[in-house]
Amino acid sequence: NHRVRMVLAAKGVAFDLVLADPANPPEDLIDLNPYQTLPTLVERELVLYSAGVVGEYLDERYPHPPLMPVDPLGRARLRLAMLRIEHDWVPQVQVICQGSKAHAEAGRKRLRELVAQSVPLFKVAKFFLNGELSLADCAMVPILWRLQSLGVALPKDAKPLEDYANRMFRHPAFVRSLTEAEKKLRELPV
Repeated sequence: NHRVRMVLAAKGVAFDLVLADPANPPEDLIDLNPYQTLPTLVERELVLYSAGVVGEYLDERYPHPPLMPVDPLGRARLRLAMLRIEHDWVPQVQVICQGSKAHAEAGRKRLRELVAQSVPLFKVAKFFLNGELSLADCAMVPILWRLQSLGVALPKDAKPLEDYANRMFRHPAFVRSLTEAEKKLRELPV
């Protein structure tokens, strides 16, 4: 999952990436994760799954740089933002990729609406709802990277979001998190 790779890259953590086909999970994944979902993190005796759980664990396990605010209100706001991404944005991406033509078109329309609704949030801070790179950025930026290949155009009044996306696409953690296939989705901005 690109989200978790971006967290690992932001933290500077070395890791072994094992790519797996979710439709045909390897035996190891079946044994380790009862849901057989990706990403699955294996560290010594610990096995974690769900991008949100893995991201928060990595942020606590490797505290520098912190990817969550120190204050409870700031952390709660970012957790709600990540929940919205997981429950609203990610399902639309899945429908676009896996649904029928009609469902995919409806998913594009809904994702474009969700993106448009978020535009005012990018006028508030340099990063998504925060002054520093956070777990919320790690959840959002991989989706923004894929919008073009998903056939989702940004709304005309999305300049703050477009500026944020282009800035984040050049962020060292994001660049390091890309696989070769993801680099081919679009050219890196100069």
